Formats: sequence, structure tokens, C-alpha cells
Amino acid sequence: MHLKLPPPLLMLIALGTMYWLSEHMPLWRFSFWGQSAVTLLLCLGGTTVGLAGVVSFAKARTTVDPHRPKKTSTLVTGGIYRFSRNPMYLGLLLLLIAAFFYFSALSGVIIIPLFVLYMNNFQIGPEEGVLEHLFGDEYRRYCQQVRRWC
Repeated sequence: MHLKLPPPLLMLIALGTMYWLSEHMPLWRFSFWGQSAVTLLLCLGGTTVGLAGVVSFAKARTTVDPHRPKKTSTLVTGGIYRFSRNPMYLGLLLLLIAAFFYFSALSGVIIIPLFVLYMNNFQIGPEEGVLEHLFGDEYRRYCQQVRRWC
């Protein structure tokens, strides 16, 4: 599996694109009561979910490096992984959604589904192929029990 960009870098590129769109092509600006609270909660949620995934991998002593999924030594199914097969990517997604509310421009919303599509096709799909090869039926059962994003 050959990745072109690490997922956190991809998220930063998406974030920069959202910012650029909000500044140069906002389409429609919005604001609502509690917007700052929603943004903060999404940031906290994204950070918490993402870090919970990293901590679960650290406890299992397996790699978090998306460039080397073949070095995965353990199938992690506990902790946050009982609820999401991809909490680290879900955390990045929640941060992008927070940025959408922070930038307050409708044009940035297009980046969110593009991020999900890219991650599903070029990151998660290949990773799942490797994990299925490494862990076989155990991984297939896990996939039947736990959803990809949440």
C-alpha cells in the first residue's frame, strides 16, 4: 500500500482549502447562537476520539503509521474501537466539521464529503484489505459488528 499523503497532512490541506474558500468564495456566510460552543464541542470531540484511537493502539503495542499497515501486530477491537473502526480518521473529520462552523461560510462544506470519499477510497479501503489479509475471519467478524466511521 503506497500512500501519497499522511491523513493528518491531508486534513490540514482540506482545512486550508476550507479557509481559502471561506475567504475568497464564501457563497453564504452564517452565524447562529451557540456557534462557538458547537465549534468548541466538535474540536474537543474530534481530539478526544482521535487520541482515544492512538492510545488504544499504544496499549496494544501496534503501529499507528498508516504507511505501514502490514506492521500491524494486533487487531485492536476494544476501547473506542468498539464503536468505530476508524476513530483517528473520525477525529480528523470532526475537526473539519468544527472548522466549517468556525469559518462560517457555506462554500467550505463541499470539502467535508470530499475528505470522506478520499479517505474511504484511498486510505481506509486499502488498509482494510491489508487487515483482512492479516487477520482473516476475525477481522471480517469485527467489520460486521462495528461501522467504519461510527
